[in-house]
Amino acid sequence: MNNNSLDSQVYTAEDIRKILKLGRTKTYQFLDETYRNKEPFRVIRIGTNVRIPKESFDKWLRDADKGEV
Repeated sequence: MNNNSLDSQVYTAEDIRKILKLGRTKTYQFLDETYRNKEPFRVIRIGTNVRIPKESFDKWLRDADKGEV
């Protein structure tokens, strides 16, 4: 798998920070909580790196926008 294919499937913590317009600390607190609770979307930790599957996050964001969260 090439890097471009992987990039199209996951968000980084920085991507989430920009999408949600949060500060760095709040973003990592939110992602840590999400990782521990395994909801409202999937978070993958690889050492200190965090990756969020786009499909999982985008579904949560769409549902939140509809008021379904």
